[in-house]
Amino acid sequence: MKASHLHLAYGTKIIYDDCDFNLEPTDKVGIVGVNGAGKTTLFRIILGQQSLDDGEITLPSLRLGYLPQEITIPPEHDGITVWEYVASGRPIDDLQNRLNAEYEKLAKYPDSTTILDRINNLQDLINSYDLANFDYELLKILDKMQLSDLMDRRMKELSGGQKSKVAFARVLFENAGLLLLDEPTNHLDVETKTFVANFLRNYKGMVLVISHDIDFLDTITNKVLFVNKSTHNMKVYKGNYTDFRRQYAADLAAEDARITEQEREIKRLSEFVARARAAKRSNTALIGMGHQREKVLAKKLEELGTREQTYARVAMNISPAKQSGKTPLEVQNLSFHYEGGPMLYDNLSFSLTRGEKFLIVGENGVGKSTLLKLIIGELTPDSGSVIIGQNTTIAYYAQELEILDERRTILENVQNYDFTDTELRGILSNFLFYGDDIYKKVSVLSPGEKARVALCKILLKRANLVILDEPTNHFDPDTQKIIGENLKDYSGTIIMVSHNPAFVEQIGITRMLILPPRTATTESSSPQKLTKSGDSSRLALIKNYSRDLLEYYYYLNSDLI
Repeated sequence: MKASHLHLAYGTKIIYDDCDFNLEPTDKVGIVGVNGAGKTTLFRIILGQQSLDDGEITLPSLRLGYLPQEITIPPEHDGITVWEYVASGRPIDDLQNRLNAEYEKLAKYPDSTTILDRINNLQDLINSYDLANFDYELLKILDKMQLSDLMDRRMKELSGGQKSKVAFARVLFENAGLLLLDEPTNHLDVETKTFVANFLRNYKGMVLVISHDIDFLDTITNKVLFVNKSTHNMKVYKGNYTDFRRQYAADLAAEDARITEQEREIKRLSEFVARARAAKRSNTALIGMGHQREKVLAKKLEELGTREQTYARVAMNISPAKQSGKTPLEVQNLSFHYEGGPMLYDNLSFSLTRGEKFLIVGENGVGKSTLLKLIIGELTPDSGSVIIGQNTTIAYYAQELEILDERRTILENVQNYDFTDTELRGILSNFLFYGDDIYKKVSVLSPGEKARVALCKILLKRANLVILDEPTNHFDPDTQKIIGENLKDYSGTIIMVSHNPAFVEQIGITRMLILPPRTATTESSSPQKLTKSGDSSRLALIKNYSRDLLEYYYYLNSDLI
């Protein structure tokens, strides 16, 4: 893949400015940069969904597999099974029908080289799908992505996380020459992510992956393509993400030193030109040298580099506006299932103490997001109750970002009677929105930028119980760090669903609720010490989040110990 002189702008906002890069056919490339830099836009250009103002990307003739950041399953697929949906990634029946139709044409026009070429191309494509191992490879992917139990379920019966995993399985099964993956690990549990990382690292084709998951990028990539929002340029770095960070830091230091030397030279020339201009007319030699240096100065100013912009951040007060009671939330004997589906919880009980930071974990489809919706009253339990404690105020962050009005600007979405617009400007800087950025319509923002606006809006409510459903899905590492610092110092109560161990560690989770892939039942509301015996996968899950959490967890069934 070769990119030459890419130029793209939306009005006065420059996205790419004369960008070039080259990638090899088997490269595994991490596409990185801050939210809004133009990473997903690059995918749209490769897919032919977005035009450039100038320049071109040259691709070899190969099939493209694409996993978007926001998964949408077409309505016409609601009624088919998981097996049928994933299998459709290799459209053998459609290709065979097209091949038969070409043979019928060839019978009428036996000398047509055009028809023969089409037949050969279709036959090559069918052969590339490895029909002999079709079922085996499909079963292997479904098994390793922990979807075997779902393969006879209809797509419409799946949770959002399950649909995302199924869509990813379909892309992997396609056997495309170039995979474009936009935040592929957002909905993956630890075991599935390990399989996917190994699969992609050994993939025969090219893989381009946009991801904020540092461990994932370190595992699979041999190159990193950095999309620089400040300079509107791109650069390929050899190595994984950790190698890139080291090389990029060295580049910044070298650039800073170069600009510093340029500034010294410009200052020296400016002082000389000023003396020459102030000289007496009789001092023709000095005046002449001044004219010469003035030309040099103009050229030096034109060549002066620009340091990457850094911004100061203001202190952000997200402490609760009022304190909750000692027990802000209690769940008593909760049972729930979706119509036609299995029982997710049966007699589930637990309570929270004011100030706790409580993590809910489990595989996709076990009911993590459902439990949050039951707590906020969006869903009604089959039996049992959710008791909201005295003076408890709730702010809820959902993966779907429904709280945003896309017709309004960033500033309009976060406006709050407790804060002036000047204060909101400062607060928005903590979420990496500066200057005129705040007047952008939400509809034009990237998924990561929308997520930042939504989380800012949630925290500005200053509720004393904050409920977060995968809050870091769309955040780059720098943004995660900033948000984590804010939540670490939060004095209220937090309930969170997250697959991001680094973020969990940062904010200081104190207890966790593990939802196993079957009916959940609790028999105690006190933290239990975890022994080394028992379910090794549960131990691995907890170890992956935090060493401290080996001491604390909510047990659901005694056989988990």
